[in-house]
Amino acid sequence: MGTLYIVPTPIGNLEDITLRALRILREASLLAAEDTRTTRKLLSRYEISTPLTSYHEHNKLAKLDTIFDALALGDVALVSDAGTPGISDPGYELIQEALARGIPVVPLPGPSAVTAALVASGLPTDRFLFVGFLPRKAAALRAALQELVPLRATLIAYESPNRLVATLEAARDVLGDRPAVVARELSKLHEDFQRGTISKLIDHFRENEPRGEITLLFGGAVENDSSEPWDEQRVRRALADRLAQGEPRSSAARAVAEASGWNRREVYNLSLD
Repeated sequence: MGTLYIVPTPIGNLEDITLRALRILREASLLAAEDTRTTRKLLSRYEISTPLTSYHEHNKLAKLDTIFDALALGDVALVSDAGTPGISDPGYELIQEALARGIPVVPLPGPSAVTAALVASGLPTDRFLFVGFLPRKAAALRAALQELVPLRATLIAYESPNRLVATLEAARDVLGDRPAVVARELSKLHEDFQRGTISKLIDHFRENEPRGEITLLFGGAVENDSSEPWDEQRVRRALADRLAQGEPRSSAARAVAEASGWNRREVYNLSLD
């Protein structure tokens, strides 16, 4: 029986790979790759000729037999397009099934956009929450952000360039105009960090169209922070988001009152409009 290795690969700069990762990629009997074309570029750079099979979001269940047949004879390395497999990339089902079958699963440390963006963001690093990709639809996005309002940890998400401004606008409405960072093209030639309030970032990216791969970070909630009181429009939006999700009126009013600092009765009366 072989071992399933989880092998992080560079998120941009092909030099960002460990010696151990290169050894595993050479010695494995098979590489399960999210995109074989992308992985071949890495293998070519380091003159590695290990056989490849595709393993991505659309075939991840159909490919299990192929991968476990290979594991019966030797080691298999799981790689994604970039970064650590399983972090907003395929891998969960394969790892879960390997563990269920008693196959050793060995993770290698390596590149991750989450930690790279966090440590250079200037935001607190002692507590953070990675939420993956935020919902695309406006109502679902606001509902997801509403759940994050009271959290005091730094918040980290992946976002696409064409949705960045809309996401920042929703975040300002729901989270308040707190500190935020947009990290783009990490480890690549045009790596860029924009830091400031959410409003400042909105203004910047309205004038400068965002491009490339984006990691988005928000500062956590600050205890007893009254520097940014909620206006009526923000209270109404927060109420509307909760009511749209089917939350009872009294419960929604109570939650919004606690988050906004408004009187609960005043919030409840607004919900009746």
